[in-house]
Formats: sequence, structure tokens, C-alpha cells
Amino acid sequence: MRITLVEDNIGLAKGIAYRLQDTGHAVDLLHDGREASVFLRDDTSDLIILDINLPGIDGLALLKELRARDDGRPVILLTARAETEDRVIGLDAGADDYLIKPFEMAELEARVRALTRRRAVPHRQTAQIGAVSFDAAARQLFADDAPLELPRRELSVFECLLSAEGRLVSKAALLDYAYGVGTDVDEKVVEVYISRLRSRLKPYNIGIKSQRGLGYQMRYEPEA
Repeated sequence: MRITLVEDNIGLAKGIAYRLQDTGHAVDLLHDGREASVFLRDDTSDLIILDINLPGIDGLALLKELRARDDGRPVILLTARAETEDRVIGLDAGADDYLIKPFEMAELEARVRALTRRRAVPHRQTAQIGAVSFDAAARQLFADDAPLELPRRELSVFECLLSAEGRLVSKAALLDYAYGVGTDVDEKVVEVYISRLRSRLKPYNIGIKSQRGLGYQMRYEPEA
């Protein structure tokens, strides 16, 4: 995956870049907000890691620019601001995640992995399984062209299974997708969501199979 990293602390930026490159990612590194503003207009990276306190243009302004032009790439904000109000401001501006400095590199890697999984169903794309379609941009499910309302967590579990295209998805991955990495929630809640989804999707011949100890897979099962 290709990542754009915008961080004015050169030492930290290099440390993050080296760690991400060691795990197989390509990293474009920038240190100035104005330079990043120009770069991000034509950049085609998969994910953006963005410091808030930048020279030239701050990270929040850059984030707002991205969202104003319908750039839906995932953004992780980095900041030393730990107050709840600051986090709310960042998330309301369009951030997908928020990491407070100082942080462990392993946590950043985990958050990158979580957002990578979410990218499996691209923004502004409708995915189809049988008679059911999912509009990722609107986060709306349709069955036979009529809206199918699901609670938010169930919808996230459905989206994660849909993005796997029939492959197995572990309970841990489903939990991370629905709640975020590092959330202290018992994995058993996944079983509850799966049970509910099975009931909702059964009329449309969509099944969710489980493999003990491995996870779940969702497939369309047309009638013979």
C-alpha cells in the first residue's frame, strides 16, 4: 500500500516512514503544509497520515481541503492535543482515526491495518451480492432496490464480510472493523451480530458460514 505521511518533526517522520517501509508499504514523506496541499491534489496514495501542527497550512485545514473536493481517502491524524474536544474537532473535520503523541509504532501499524481493511470496499462504489447492494459512500444497504435498515454495528460487520468477497474473516478482524482497533469489547458480541445478520439476509439467499476458530464467510446461495 502507498501512504502519504505529512509530519514536520523530521526525526519522528523518518522513524514512522522506516517502520512502515519495513512492513512493505511505500511512503511519500512531506514536512510542510503548503507543500502537502499541492502534493495531495495529484497524489494517488491509499492512505494519509497527517500531523495537525504543520508550518504553512495546519493539518485540519488540509483535511478540510481533502473532504471539500470529495477525496475520501482514509486519514489518520497525529497530534499532541489530548483533550476530548480536540479529538471531536478532528473527527468532525473528516478524520478516520486520531492518534495522540507520543504513541507506540505498533499501535500506528494496527490502525493502518484496520483502515486498509475498510478500503476493501472503495468509496463511492456500490457492491452487489445477490439482490442486496451496498452503497459505501452513503453507507446504505438496499434489497431489491428498497432500503434495508441495519443498526450501525451490524452494517459494519456486513461491510467487512462483503469486502472479503467470500473469504474467511476472523472475529478479531470483524471486531476491529466495527469498533476500532484496541477497543475493549468481548469477541462474543460478533456472534450476536452474525446471528442477526443471518436472519436479515436469509430471505435474499445470502448465507454466513462459520469455521470454528477461523472466522466467518458470507456468500450468495442461489436456490437450486
